[in-house]
Amino acid sequence: MIGLRSPAGQCMVGAKMAAAAAASIRERQTVALKRMLNFNVPHIKNSTGEPVWKVLIYDRFGQDIISPLLSVKELRDMGITLHLLLHSDRDPIPDVPAVYFVMPTEENIDRMCQDLRNQLYESYYLNFISAISRSKLEDIANAALAASAVTQVAKVFDQYLNFITLEDDMFVLCNQNKELVSYRAINRPDITDTEMETVMDTIVDSLFCFFVTLGAVPIIRCSRGTAAEMVAVKLDKKLRENLRDARNSLFTGDTLGAGQFSFQRPLLVLVDRNIDLATPLHHTWTYQALVHDVLDFHLNRVNLEESSGVENSPAGARPKRKNKKSYDLTPVDKFWQKHKGSPFPEVAESVQQELESYRAQEDEVKRLKSIMGLEGEDEGAISMLSDNTAKLTSAVSSLPELLEKKRLIDLHTNVATAVLEHIKARKLDVYFEYEEKIMSKTTLDKSLLDIISDPDAGTPEDKMRLFLIYYISAQQAPSEADLEQYKKALTDAGCNLNPLQYIKQWKAFAKMASAPTSYGNTTTKPMGLLSRVMNTGSQFVMEGVKNLVLKQQNLPVTRILDNLMEMKSNPETDDYRYFDPKMLRGNDSSVPRNKNPFQEAIVFVVGGGNYIEYQNLIDYIKGKQGKHILYGCSELFNATQFIKQLSQLGQK
Repeated sequence: MIGLRSPAGQCMVGAKMAAAAAASIRERQTVALKRMLNFNVPHIKNSTGEPVWKVLIYDRFGQDIISPLLSVKELRDMGITLHLLLHSDRDPIPDVPAVYFVMPTEENIDRMCQDLRNQLYESYYLNFISAISRSKLEDIANAALAASAVTQVAKVFDQYLNFITLEDDMFVLCNQNKELVSYRAINRPDITDTEMETVMDTIVDSLFCFFVTLGAVPIIRCSRGTAAEMVAVKLDKKLRENLRDARNSLFTGDTLGAGQFSFQRPLLVLVDRNIDLATPLHHTWTYQALVHDVLDFHLNRVNLEESSGVENSPAGARPKRKNKKSYDLTPVDKFWQKHKGSPFPEVAESVQQELESYRAQEDEVKRLKSIMGLEGEDEGAISMLSDNTAKLTSAVSSLPELLEKKRLIDLHTNVATAVLEHIKARKLDVYFEYEEKIMSKTTLDKSLLDIISDPDAGTPEDKMRLFLIYYISAQQAPSEADLEQYKKALTDAGCNLNPLQYIKQWKAFAKMASAPTSYGNTTTKPMGLLSRVMNTGSQFVMEGVKNLVLKQQNLPVTRILDNLMEMKSNPETDDYRYFDPKMLRGNDSSVPRNKNPFQEAIVFVVGGGNYIEYQNLIDYIKGKQGKHILYGCSELFNATQFIKQLSQLGQK
């Protein structure tokens, strides 16, 4: 049975993507998952035969990888009748094959061995998200022998899929146990060397899986003396070892022009979160980043609490429970794809326009229906009838499309309304504009103390975010006397000062005071209050919300990428280390051997990333024809989650 173990990567790379020219990482991971669900045989679309019915057994890691990529309907089309968690109570289904998709952990393997002993299924296809060790493989073999189930273990595969793809051009390492690789975990003052090694190994294992799935060996650049450098050294070593073992290399098909990375190898830029702590705290103005900042948005699903209105309930009655609704924001949703990077007022306007065009179509169908109900005697009606039959036929055939349109309009009306409530209640437009001015060193029209002391402007956390951005961006730290005044105002506003405690230490340690990160020097320009959306017929009452127009300005991560991708000389990146895992001897130099600009790049932030940075990179690359970038991070956090980590780090 052990002989059957085979890295899925190997049989994959060749046939894998020679056909699909510009496959995104999302498509590649989806193709790999479909192959796995098809018993590790390439899945052919439009095959007429019934699929083989099977059950899918996954752990939480597997569930997080599959859920953003495959819907329940798609799973059913692949023959999956049941999908169950490995550690749930499962009844035996003795005449059905089972596909497992789990991490090779001790407890998972124990449970799989238990399944073999209990003879739960007809046959077992064991797929490990990350490579399984020889000793654990032997444990399974022994359990299979003891249970006389050797013949039922059909295949054992390493899938190398240990990362989560959220967009065509965005991935995150993990969602379960993310505190193990969090910003806090990496920056804890009391972390031991062994703990740090474990964190780095976890990150490297996922990045290695990512490149196996991508089918390309990158050229690696990273800043010195940071966690990003530790990741680079380990990843270089791991890729090198795999390439050296030609018989088992997962990259043998690398020369076959695997997908979009055919002509040139991609550049991997590893950056450390510490190069820019202001952006993750920044209030934002684009749709996707706002949804992530103010709502419960997680693995492409947003959960909303729908308030059921204030009913006239008798005194003392229990308040009505809020309905929870969840919506998937996926690539199939054209409105989301088009507007997720747009400024919020534009989104509100577009939802309104969509709604109006939908109503017009709906009215047309109703009008045709009433005409069709006319009595046939009337000459005019008869000629209208024949003309309208064709129209009605086309209207009826477009009904499913119309209903889908209605569903998406309702979805975005609900989501955008929920976002708007936060903007108005917390004056997020004021925060966004003020922070942009701080970050771009523009003169401020209002004193920081005023905003912090204004009881109507935002939550204590909003005030803390604003002050931290000011503190991080300041050319010179405020004097002790000023700082005390700010601290008092923050405390009076109900803020927890722990995050500031940590940022103070960080700033002193990083000696950032001498060269603060620059955030470009352009700023937003307010367009006066919203004009067209303000008409009374609109769903969105945007009164008092500023219509801010974004100007493209590169954030630090984008600027670093630009320097390295375009081979620009810049003091910020000139001493970045250079690794090429394909070179026989690793050399430690920061002198790139490749002098040509790169066409493809992956930016990976060690210590956590956010949608603001992702959107900034996407906007940057739009202007570069024929170039592609991917954004990845060890975890995806919003400002609330980041502040919490800073607070834990700042506790005395």
